[in-house]
Amino acid sequence: MARITMIEAIRDAIDLMMARDDKVVVFGEDVGYFGGVFRCTDGLQRKYGRTRCFDTPISETGIVGVAIGMGAYGLRPVCEIQFADYVYPAYDQIVSEAARLRYRSAGEFTSPLTIRMPCGGGIFGGQTHSQSPEACFTHVSGLKTVIPSNPYDAKGLLISAIEDDDPVIFLEPKRLYNGPFSGHHDQPVVPWSRHPLSEVPDEYYAIELGKAAIRREGAAVTVIAYGTMVHVAEAAAAETGIDAEIIDLRTLIPLDTDTIEQSVRKTGRCVILHEATRTSGFGAELSAQVQERCFHHLEAPILRVTGWDTPYPHAQEWDYFPGPARVGRALKAVMEA
Repeated sequence: MARITMIEAIRDAIDLMMARDDKVVVFGEDVGYFGGVFRCTDGLQRKYGRTRCFDTPISETGIVGVAIGMGAYGLRPVCEIQFADYVYPAYDQIVSEAARLRYRSAGEFTSPLTIRMPCGGGIFGGQTHSQSPEACFTHVSGLKTVIPSNPYDAKGLLISAIEDDDPVIFLEPKRLYNGPFSGHHDQPVVPWSRHPLSEVPDEYYAIELGKAAIRREGAAVTVIAYGTMVHVAEAAAAETGIDAEIIDLRTLIPLDTDTIEQSVRKTGRCVILHEATRTSGFGAELSAQVQERCFHHLEAPILRVTGWDTPYPHAQEWDYFPGPARVGRALKAVMEA
């Protein structure tokens, strides 16, 4: 098996699904001739032609609206929003149309579309290229929300998303796109970003949506994370020496509550980690789930380590970005409680 980046794994998944099913079409801003701003669709237009991989106008509302119509008439659109920060003009289409179509048509129509978008910080993108809007989608009935943390998962989860008959929001942490050298060439590479590339099979495989993975087994405290923060949690556990069990959610909705509950019942402590802003972030829902299911097993308050309730700063990015030091302080705090 080849050791590849997340970009290459995403491209492999799309390529494989386009080859298997001629109803799969790919489109978005610059995804065709140019191959996408992050090169995730590089070469697909040359291979499959302009009718199956094509560029669109700069209109997120139009991109998603077209995808909904395509899906209703039997295609499987995979559309790209160039940055997750740009999705808000299309939010009404996603919430009011894509997420509701199966229900409002009594199952006559579905929305088998996948909406891919790079998310998160760590590449000095500033306030309009670094947002993590996952909580906006987890609140909406009818949507599934996926965030991979490594290339192997990215390929398997994206295949499952494309095959799903309902709309899937597929968020890709751009800090992880290029493996150990994520980000601009002159960006300092912090030690915890040196995670290995994944061995990814060339052939088809799917990872079931709604199944979390335990990345590190432990008995002292449960850390719940997803995307880039999985690697931050691993670094914090290694630096502190605390026997933390790290859960990579992979899919936020549907949520694997069984894995979370089993882990917290075992450890008695819980730290929740995400890059998005704290207030009304997905960590609040996770905290509520743990409290409701594991209250009598908890030996310390549930702690959240998150981004700040501010626009994503450019100059102070590494103060905003939840790093191993902040996570390590939370781990020590719950152990001492």
